[in-house]
Amino acid sequence: MSTLEKQKKSSQTMYGVEPYQETKGEEYMGDPMRKHFIKLLGAWKQELMTSVDRTVDHMKDEAANFPDPADRASQEEEFALELRNRDRERKLIKKIDKTLQKIQDEEYGWCDGCGIEIGLRRLEARPTADLCFDCKEIAEKKEKTVGKG
Repeated sequence: MSTLEKQKKSSQTMYGVEPYQETKGEEYMGDPMRKHFIKLLGAWKQELMTSVDRTVDHMKDEAANFPDPADRASQEEEFALELRNRDRERKLIKKIDKTLQKIQDEEYGWCDGCGIEIGLRRLEARPTADLCFDCKEIAEKKEKTVGKG
């Protein structure tokens, strides 16, 4: 496989998992579809956990007591930014775990707002989505309105 073919193939996958290919007449959120999302969410979680481990190792390796205050401040700012990113990833891992539980409980794939199917393509793009496109749009508009108050 050429480098171009590998790049094209990897750009079509999410965390190394191919998009789900629905078969005609397949039941929405049947066993094969749920297994696909378990695999996808597991791969995403593993990638995030690997990233957290790398950050800890990086911070241990890079930690130095710079005599120059500007160098020390730069390093502290870099570490603070990394820690903010890791905190975001930690919250995302919790959301992935919550989503995996919803799959286990067979509640995954339906909108928490109105109860309709969220849709395969939306879930492929945002596997932790718990609202359909319309309910998410309404929620975002409400957020903007409340935020301006």
